[in-house]
Amino acid sequence: MGGGSNSSHNIDNGKYVRYTPEQVEALERLYNDCPKPSSMRRQQLIRECPILSNIEPKQIKVWFQNRRCREKQRKEASRLQAVNRKLTAMNKLLMEENDRLQKQVSHLVYENSYFRQHPQNQGNLATTDTSCESVVTSGQHHLTPQHQPRDASPAGLLSIADETLTEFISKATGTAVEWVQMPGMKPGPDSIGIVAISHGCTGIAARACGLVGLDPTRVAEILKDKPSWLRDCRSLDIVNVLSTANGGTLELIYMQLYAPTTLAPARDFWMLRYTSVMEDGSLVICERSLNNTQNGPSMPPSPHFVRAEILPSGYLIRPCEGGGSILHIVDHLDLEPWSVPEVLRSLYESSTLLAQRTTMAALRYLRQISQEISQPNVSGWGRRPAALRALSQRLSKGFNEAVNGFSDEGWSMLESDGIDDVTLLVNSSPTKMMMTSSLPFSNGFTSMPSAVLCAKASMLLQNVPPSILLRFLREHRQEWADNSIDAYSAAAIKAGPCSLPIPRPGSFGGQVILPLAHTIENEEFMEVIKLESLGHYQEDMMMPADIFLLQMCSGVDENAVESCAELIFAPIDASFSDDAPIIPSGFRIIPLDSKSEGLSPNRTLDLASALDIGSRTAGDSCGSRGNTKSVMTIAFQLAFEMHMQENVASMARQYVRSVIASVQRVALALSPSSHQLSGGLRPPPASPEAHTLARWISHSYRCYLGVELLKPNGNDLLKSLWHHPDALMCCSLKALPPVFTFANQAGLDMLETTLVALQDITLEKIFDNNGKKTFCSDFPQIMQQGFMCTDGGICMSSMRRAVTYEKAVAWKVLNDDEDPHCICFMFLNWSFI
Repeated sequence: MGGGSNSSHNIDNGKYVRYTPEQVEALERLYNDCPKPSSMRRQQLIRECPILSNIEPKQIKVWFQNRRCREKQRKEASRLQAVNRKLTAMNKLLMEENDRLQKQVSHLVYENSYFRQHPQNQGNLATTDTSCESVVTSGQHHLTPQHQPRDASPAGLLSIADETLTEFISKATGTAVEWVQMPGMKPGPDSIGIVAISHGCTGIAARACGLVGLDPTRVAEILKDKPSWLRDCRSLDIVNVLSTANGGTLELIYMQLYAPTTLAPARDFWMLRYTSVMEDGSLVICERSLNNTQNGPSMPPSPHFVRAEILPSGYLIRPCEGGGSILHIVDHLDLEPWSVPEVLRSLYESSTLLAQRTTMAALRYLRQISQEISQPNVSGWGRRPAALRALSQRLSKGFNEAVNGFSDEGWSMLESDGIDDVTLLVNSSPTKMMMTSSLPFSNGFTSMPSAVLCAKASMLLQNVPPSILLRFLREHRQEWADNSIDAYSAAAIKAGPCSLPIPRPGSFGGQVILPLAHTIENEEFMEVIKLESLGHYQEDMMMPADIFLLQMCSGVDENAVESCAELIFAPIDASFSDDAPIIPSGFRIIPLDSKSEGLSPNRTLDLASALDIGSRTAGDSCGSRGNTKSVMTIAFQLAFEMHMQENVASMARQYVRSVIASVQRVALALSPSSHQLSGGLRPPPASPEAHTLARWISHSYRCYLGVELLKPNGNDLLKSLWHHPDALMCCSLKALPPVFTFANQAGLDMLETTLVALQDITLEKIFDNNGKKTFCSDFPQIMQQGFMCTDGGICMSSMRRAVTYEKAVAWKVLNDDEDPHCICFMFLNWSFI
């Protein structure tokens, strides 16, 4: 500090004290302990430090004020320097992106000019773009030329690796793929990065560029360990490692990915990964599937897996000035969508979903690690961020294991009770038991659960945004959960007596949510749920009155770009350790995009497109309001003793069915159509064929049964048919077996399908044996008599869930020439069991 040479000068006279180094050292020591000492503490300091005795307390107070001000200025300067470095790097990324877009525009202008000048030779066009190593033929990018089988010797693998590197770089920085900005993602200093998805290429692809506060070597190490950050990755086995002459490495890898739902098989990959350093010092990790090699190692098909393909993909990691790395990511896959039901196919054909679940996940994880290193603070319940991240990984992995139920992990399926809506699996493997084995009580009673039972199911939801539904399930647990099941699960974890819960009157007395941690970008958070007022279980189960659940939640933000919404929880002890047993259960809701491209222009699809209320194009956001469709997967796990298997299985099956019914009730209540928002959802202007079919159905019903089926709403029979409360569906007359060609909204809800996927469902698939006997065998009677009425029964939705109905009517639909057009079925007062 500047000031006079006499330390006795008073600051009120405009003079300042010149402190000696010993005095400054003493003040700094106090500042480190207490940056803002009280008046008494300052006087105590003067008494304890003789070297400060000639300084007035008011002068010491000013010194501390100045010291705090300098500290604040230093922190602000450091923050501004960090922001400036980030903006500089982001500007560099944007300039590179601008250069790439200019190349793409020039390329498209050249193609357009060529097509205009040589329209007759479009099929023979072949142009090489040496600036980005991309090949264009007939205006389309061919990224995966079909090579002859290659030699799998080290030289042959190196040749494949070099080609993979070239193709990857052309995708990451060139125009080999037509990239479009991902909807909802805007680049900026606070964004995760620049995210783009492919348009019109083979398979699905996503690309991201971002800044990471880690050095390139550390980034490469993390990215290569996919199971640590990719929640969908079940395993990654390095079969062989080869070194190259340029200091790089070749790795032969077998990788497995979990299936996101019970309705689709998992995927696996056999691939080559090439790691090398470029001339400018950048690290490159590129990979591709090995499906055309010979005389070398291969990976035979695995049961329960569909072999998918990784097209040239990878990571380009460049050192950033001032520290950190600039990262380019390209993910390009062919997930073989033919292997899943039509209603789920969009999950495997969506580049947006790939970007959300894989590409952006890598960036988020790296940013989270960087934040943990720079701010290693202790978070909720005394856990450091890394420990909480490990807990979230265990929750996610445990839930994925339950949803997939692989036999090599010890899962075996139990026999159905005749209704295939809920699947039951049992796992009694030693590995699983190590995760769930418990310690004895203090009173000496010991209980060791010998198995884990999983009850799981999937269902189709319509017209309710996943984020809204999941937020309701999180905040209103009492609407769907059973406190006796929670008490039973907690008792098993706590090693209490695992007696079956007996239903008792009463409900949850309360639910206290204790925030635990947020991940980077606030896309996912963890919390501890305290369920109160369960004291009446204490006597039976020798457990505390309160139950604690460790819970992970994501996808509750309506405005965020999310691939799915998840609520995963597991019972824990109030003082659980990091290695405490975790048996996760929960919900996963994945939005399904409606795709209109590729549909054949036949009459049935014209009718379908006309009546598919609020249907969205492929470019729409998954989370937008309207007639959103999504698939929900539910999985609940319970630890038990083997001699109780039959009773626990029956309890779990009924519980999951009750949860499904509760979710459907909640989804219906949350549906915008149930509240008649904006005057209600109305069908768009329909085609003449749609109005004609509605008129034929109504006229034929009146002719055969003598009463009116539809009450026209402003002479609009089509609207009345679509909103009719009973399930109406038409099936063909010519096809054998008969297939459905149309259904109203109630019919689609009952079959849990869409108008497009409806055509894959045959009449005999939805009925049990009695229904098949009644309808399929008596089909000629309907044609001869014109109609038939039956009592109630049971049928199956496309998700194999049981549906009960009070009465069914079938009648022949005649066209204007009185010729049979189709058979219409009406199911009255239907509901899911």
